[in-house]
Amino acid sequence: MNTTTHKFSIAPLLAVTFVGTLGFSIVTPFLVVLVTQWGGNAVVYGILAATYSFFQLFGAPILGKMSDRIGRRRVLLLSQFGTLLSWAIFLVAFALPDAALRHVTSGWLGDFVLTLPLLVLFVARAADGLTGGNVSVSNAYLADITTDEDRTKNFGQMAVASNLGFVIGPALAGLLGATILGEVLPVIAALAISAIALGLIQFGLVDVAPKPIAATLEEPSACDLYGQETQSAYQLDCAKPNGMGAVLALTHMPALMAVNFLVMLGFSFFYVAFPVHAVEGLEWDVIQIGIFFAVLSLVMILVEGPVLARVGKISGDRALMSFGALCLASGFVALLVPETVAVYFGAALIALGNGLMWPTFMAVLSKAAGDRLQGAVQGYAQSAGAVASIAGLIAGGIGYVALGPGLFVFAAGAIAVSALLVLTYRPQPVRAPLGD
Repeated sequence: MNTTTHKFSIAPLLAVTFVGTLGFSIVTPFLVVLVTQWGGNAVVYGILAATYSFFQLFGAPILGKMSDRIGRRRVLLLSQFGTLLSWAIFLVAFALPDAALRHVTSGWLGDFVLTLPLLVLFVARAADGLTGGNVSVSNAYLADITTDEDRTKNFGQMAVASNLGFVIGPALAGLLGATILGEVLPVIAALAISAIALGLIQFGLVDVAPKPIAATLEEPSACDLYGQETQSAYQLDCAKPNGMGAVLALTHMPALMAVNFLVMLGFSFFYVAFPVHAVEGLEWDVIQIGIFFAVLSLVMILVEGPVLARVGKISGDRALMSFGALCLASGFVALLVPETVAVYFGAALIALGNGLMWPTFMAVLSKAAGDRLQGAVQGYAQSAGAVASIAGLIAGGIGYVALGPGLFVFAAGAIAVSALLVLTYRPQPVRAPLGD
């Protein structure tokens, strides 16, 4: 076990996660309003939502591998600066004329008008996605400073910090949006919050020294023993691959990456379908939808905090992941019943399942990554999630038109398959350090 992990507090990282999520969620409720105001339609909104994930697909692995080489803190600074820049670009869109550049009429895309503010909005989301390595690098940083016995609990606390931002952000957006500045003030707030996050990273986080490679190897090679030395006498080629091939060669990694993809896919189906289902099927208004998601996030916070901390001490990782996945799939199925009681019962199952499964899965993923490929694994996992988000948001929107609430069955099916994959996971025995 790495004894240096006790020297570091995760509090600054939790603050960074909370502030980053708060900055994003404070603008999310207004995005669809701005898209339609600047000439777009529902399809354009879906494509805009997928734009962030599309560019994150390329940026996250690069930033993750970079953090393995130059340190997590430096890359987090770069990533957060990109987010700050994206909100500044977003703010510029309000000052531009919304005159029509082109009218589009299409059987697939519908009717919309391409305006300059709408184009700038796409640029802002693309810029944020390209530098959007906050999550993957933060997860790698947490893995660096966490002991094995505290890993699941600490990842649960990270999830709590993230969900807390999603609870407070939309409420704060409603208060700020009601002022005379309208949608401009929430964007200004997001810009300010991103600047605060940048300051927290700069002054609250410290870089963790690389772990000695030989300390975790059973039979170290010459490169493992001398590769970190600087003497010119050692002329050894110690470069090791850190690409996708090296990542997938890790034990259990193909199955874990598939689980990551399937869970993200199922949630993308849910997030694109539920708001429409709530309005058309349940006849809810915006306030009722907001209350639903607030309750969902609050229950997740409860599960990911005290419940997971207690249950994690008596249950294994595989049991937590498989049981959580089954609860999650059952929750999506419950949404098929067009009754408020059934929908909130489904929400409780979704919160319980996700609260138990996802932090545990992230802890397992970090353990499987080891020390050398931690950033690369987290980056590729975030890219897999981005692919799932792109596919889920676009295919889910089209699928809901054809299937209606039946799309929730496909969301449940994706999660059920992930539960089967989880059963293949077998924890690896911890190797004693050399010399013991």
